[in-house]
Amino acid sequence: MKIANEFSVSAPIEQAWDVLCDLEKVIPLMPGAQLTGHDGDDYLGKVKVKVGPVTSEFSGKVHFVEQDRDQHRAVIDAKGKEARGTGNAAATVTAQLREAGERTQVTVDTDLKIVGKLAQFGSGMLQQVSEKLLSQFVDSLEAELAATGPATATGPEPAAGPARSAGPAAERAPIDLLELAGADRLKKYAAVALAVTAVLVLLWVLRRRR
Repeated sequence: MKIANEFSVSAPIEQAWDVLCDLEKVIPLMPGAQLTGHDGDDYLGKVKVKVGPVTSEFSGKVHFVEQDRDQHRAVIDAKGKEARGTGNAAATVTAQLREAGERTQVTVDTDLKIVGKLAQFGSGMLQQVSEKLLSQFVDSLEAELAATGPATATGPEPAAGPARSAGPAAERAPIDLLELAGADRLKKYAAVALAVTAVLVLLWVLRRRR
């Protein structure tokens, strides 16, 4: 299943690229998402989704397949599965950045693979949910940027990378799929939430201000 998005951000291309590649900072800003650790180059996380009174949890991992700074092209692989169930999904996301004056134009192509009954969902439903999650992501990011100021995430990264250690993260409020997609298909749809959320890491992180 293919999902395509194109948008521009009010940041120069190098700044947008640096933020795009900092998954450790941006994953916790995603709706319902929480970074839980690392395994080599993989970022491990979980997403909680709520369908009426029932809350389910999905775990998964995200890693960069390709990071080409010269061409400003990145490819991310994301996989997720239901903690207590059989639902699972995988996504390969390709982001291409291009200069547009003082802004950055971003094209994102997503190849989403859904296993089992979840494959009954069409791209229209996924597009609807992803757009609403993106809107929530943008609101959270802009609030964070306003609170921390423009210097956030602009410093140079150490060549060897910092030690990956962090205390326990606060539990996140679950994504309310009843609000996002309606009640009709939620029982079958819930298990793709992690993959869709991982896809939105690319979309949401680039929507930052100077």
